[in-house]
Amino acid sequence: MKKYNFIDLFCGCGGFTQGFYQAGHNPVLGVDMWNDATTTYKFNFPTSEIINDDITKISTDELLSTAKVTAAQVDGIIGGPPCQGFSISGKRLIDDPRNVLYKSFVEFVGDVQPKFFVMENVPGLVSMAKGAVKDAVIEDFTSRGYNVSWKILAADDYGVPQHRRRVFFVGLNKSIFGDRFFEFPEPMQGEHITCKEAISDLDFISDEVALPDETVYELAPLCEYQKLMRENCNTLWNHVATIHNERTKEIIAMVPDGGNYQSLPKELWSTRKVHIAWTRMDSKRPCFTIDTGHNHHFHYRANRVPTARESARIQSFPDRFRFLGIKTSQLKQVGNAVPPLLAQALAEKISEYLQEV
Repeated sequence: MKKYNFIDLFCGCGGFTQGFYQAGHNPVLGVDMWNDATTTYKFNFPTSEIINDDITKISTDELLSTAKVTAAQVDGIIGGPPCQGFSISGKRLIDDPRNVLYKSFVEFVGDVQPKFFVMENVPGLVSMAKGAVKDAVIEDFTSRGYNVSWKILAADDYGVPQHRRRVFFVGLNKSIFGDRFFEFPEPMQGEHITCKEAISDLDFISDEVALPDETVYELAPLCEYQKLMRENCNTLWNHVATIHNERTKEIIAMVPDGGNYQSLPKELWSTRKVHIAWTRMDSKRPCFTIDTGHNHHFHYRANRVPTARESARIQSFPDRFRFLGIKTSQLKQVGNAVPPLLAQALAEKISEYLQEV
């Protein structure tokens, strides 16, 4: 089967890329300005080029030159530009100076004219300014030659043990696909993957003594999801426990499986000033959206925050995907990523369209 070349803008550590790679696509370039993330990306995708720089300082020629491809050889551009500047003030999104990162994504798509693009963002974008932001995104890409479809997807509907909702915009190049619009993949049938199914084979870790960053499995896989995550991997990385102080562990221990701060005595409710504080995973359900290492969420059984590897499992990163950098950086890299299995579902559906042209 043909491998389709793609570029991942705002690639982070590579969750989006991992999903497309698993679907048989070929990453030729990742771009991100966070050095820790691009170091991890390059380690896991050694055949892909990488640019560790501010995307607004990169020209289209430099993008293609670094990727070692021509525009005609780029089948797709994917990415999740930050949305902090998205608002409507009587002008198009592309013209708002606060949206320079989004503008760069749009301009690269317009310049390169790949067969498809996929843009990911937070679901709140859809309702911003009563839908005007969503409409502006569609207009910006439509004016550059794309038929644009959008949908809010929940990761747990696509085999990811996490209820993480994100909006995806998928564009098909009109010059190639005519008047066709992308139709999103249907949710998977059957029960969702639970937290316990995702990580229970990693429960051998001690909550008192931190394991080294590189260790071995001590338990056999207990379900199909665990077998999938452990495929082609004999060494376990990034499974280092955080050792909390005794008072923190005492408070965590008061929270039952699936509970939160409301399970605590009221005098402890204000010990952390965020509503998600002291939240424990529910072993019988997919995980809530994991954070980026703020230490507010806890293991369903152990009295500690999840390890980077457990968080990666919740995100559907295979165990062979190794995160580099210090532990806090690893957790942030995991939390910021697009879940690979969700990305894979999109990529496989896109492949169906590409095979027809």
